[in-house]
Amino acid sequence: MSVLSGCGTTTAAQPTPTGAGVLTLENATPPAPGGEVGEASTEFDDAADLKMWTKLSDTEKDIDRLSKYDVNKTAKGAMYLEPNVSAWFDGFRGPFVYQDLAGDIVMHARVKVEGKSGGQPKRKFSLGGLMARQPGSYAKPNWVSVTTGTAEKSGQVEAKYTQDGSSKPKEIAVKSGWVDLVLARVGRVFVALYKEDKGTWKVAQRWPSSLPDVLQWGVTAYTDWDSYSTLKKDATKGNAKQVKGTPDLKLTVDFVRFLRPELPEYADPLNPASVSDEVLVKVMTPAGA
Repeated sequence: MSVLSGCGTTTAAQPTPTGAGVLTLENATPPAPGGEVGEASTEFDDAADLKMWTKLSDTEKDIDRLSKYDVNKTAKGAMYLEPNVSAWFDGFRGPFVYQDLAGDIVMHARVKVEGKSGGQPKRKFSLGGLMARQPGSYAKPNWVSVTTGTAEKSGQVEAKYTQDGSSKPKEIAVKSGWVDLVLARVGRVFVALYKEDKGTWKVAQRWPSSLPDVLQWGVTAYTDWDSYSTLKKDATKGNAKQVKGTPDLKLTVDFVRFLRPELPEYADPLNPASVSDEVLVKVMTPAGA
């Protein structure tokens, strides 16, 4: 199953800002909370909330690349992760904790990424945030993510899709501190959104998708790409052992909430003329968030 499918619209004619197929702001509806998918939401107020989340390293028999992982312990009322040297890029694998969920989903989290001594991480590609992954896709990795931290530069949001082991990232500058992230799927489209603390929601990326109905939805954190050194072109060898280096990332997750997006059939969220960024934000972010 490939991450990408053909682009197109859901109407016979190309949508225009005033023509058929346009979803207006007044007709757009925020995602619905509650229901079966809402039961997966976690506020991290109790250490027992950890049981709701599954480590990918346990289910698909990989190296556990987390040096620290707890709920309501290191950070009160939060999930906390410290990764060892790791990466989610092309065929490289990093830590991932998740829940199996089906259908159209909005995953919303508030996260803070820091270096181990505070401030932004100093090691390149030290990022933490959200991922949706096709189960069992080690041989040909398929996943999408939206993370924040240090990429090529510090203070970035990175939106990335990986199709059959080939990653295509987009990086956007953000302020340090708490960041709200949304990773969502509706129909054949994935979207990534972000909001700086006390800022406004912005669209990071839209991707066409043909990922299966059931995906692993969850939290990732990884750090210190440079320490892979000569292994950067050999994911098989890089994944076979715990690479030593200088990990420099602390991820604090205030909450992870799951909702159901609602989008009329005539609207094509891949096409900004049909669903503008302003409308997409309303459709894919919780009311009042």
